Parts: sequence; structure tokens; C-alpha cells
Amino acid sequence: MNVQVMDRADVAGAAAATAVYTYPVSHSFQVVGVVRRRARDVLAEWGLPEAIGDEAVLVISELVTNAVLHALPPAELRLFLHGGVVRVEVGDSGAAPVWPGSAPASDERGRGTDVVEALALRHGADVGPDSATYWAELPAC
Repeated sequence: MNVQVMDRADVAGAAAATAVYTYPVSHSFQVVGVVRRRARDVLAEWGLPEAIGDEAVLVISELVTNAVLHALPPAELRLFLHGGVVRVEVGDSGAAPVWPGSAPASDERGRGTDVVEALALRHGADVGPDSATYWAELPAC
């Protein structure tokens, strides 16, 4: 299993979560907006300030969009709240094959990782032969 971790702080992981939310992600572009709205509602229910929720929704949008664009279904969004940290995970069934000539020009894509890196305390990926989970941890307060 390939594990990539980018640390910015020593924060607790999902294992000790006090609140958990999961949502199946269908393999269509229309689902990204639905996931953003549902996640925003959940984060508000958890009592996160609106500005923090907005940043978390940006990260969620990037990770879900990547799963829809670049991975095989099924996918799932998972949110965990633990103390002062929100952990966002998007699991999928691994990378989709890239057909010759189907890749977009490099200047059209690739900024999502910059968004996640700018907002997250930590982020990374747990990639196996048949699945992948991309995650980010953000401050909850």
C-alpha cells in the first residue's frame, strides 16, 4: 500500500471521532453539488463556524471531483469530527484507465491539490491495488 502524508500539525485522526457522517458518491458530475450542500449542512449541524465550513466544503469539492473524474466507482465521502479537527476522506475503487488522447491540457487541471494543501493541516492518500482514500484534516475552530 502506498501512503502519502503531508504533515502541518500533530492532530488526531479519524479513529477517535466524536461525530461521523458518510455519503455514497455516485459517478456523475451532478453529484458534486449535492455532496457540497449535504456536507455544508452536516458541518453546520456540528457547530462549525461558517468560514471553517466554507473551507472544508472547498476541500470536499476538490476530493469528490477528483474521484468522479479520475477514479472508478463506487466512491464515498466520510467526515469525522474530533475536538478541533475535521477529517475529510473520499474513498474510491482506484484509478480509472486513461485512454490515449483523452487527457486534458495540463493547464486546465491540477489546481485542486494546491487548494487542499493551502487549507489543510495535513493531507495525504492511502492507495492500494484496488482502492484509494484521499484525505485532509482541517481546523474545526
